[in-house]
Amino acid sequence: MHSSIRKVYRSILLLVVIVISFIANFSLAQPIATVSSDSLSTEHQKLLKGEVLVVLSDLPDGVTGVEGHIYIAAPPKKVWEVITDYDNHKKFVPNVLDSGVISDNGSEKVMFEKGKSGMLFFQKTVNIKMKVWGDAPKRLYFQQITGDFKVYHGEWILEDYPQGAGTFLTYKAEVKPGFFAPRFAVKNVQKHDCPSMMSAMKKQAELSSLPELKKE
Repeated sequence: MHSSIRKVYRSILLLVVIVISFIANFSLAQPIATVSSDSLSTEHQKLLKGEVLVVLSDLPDGVTGVEGHIYIAAPPKKVWEVITDYDNHKKFVPNVLDSGVISDNGSEKVMFEKGKSGMLFFQKTVNIKMKVWGDAPKRLYFQQITGDFKVYHGEWILEDYPQGAGTFLTYKAEVKPGFFAPRFAVKNVQKHDCPSMMSAMKKQAELSSLPELKKE
């Protein structure tokens, strides 16, 4: 009697071991999951198709919120180099008349920019001096020190996209001119200037990445 029970018990243990082994081997045999286009957000899919997305918002005290998104076919390192190439912004960013670095202590830079702002009959030359700092090549912050704005600060966010060897770039800013400008005019200017600026960053970063891509 006891011998029969032991045999049944051993049979059950053996069956359990076989089942566990089968499950483990099956799991190990599964392919490693990769990010498919279906798992990307709708926003990211639009960006990969070449769209530039801009969202404007009305914030308290007359401040306008600006948020722009674009996909750049270049790694974050290259995109970062273009964004922080302050001495040459005047050469490739629309409406920038002059720009450059004033000081650099290693962790924070002070730069200036002179540009045209406005559309149609609303045109003005604006000057700004900003401090910029961040965590390369992921996030860059900027804050006006002096200039033609009551409020001007924000950040650049660089999100690596390994599947395309590229970067999802986000621009966020809060803006309020120090001169008279109706809110609707400020929003119209930002609606035009934000995608124009981001497209210029995209073009410059992708061009600068071409030599390295050819080497590969």
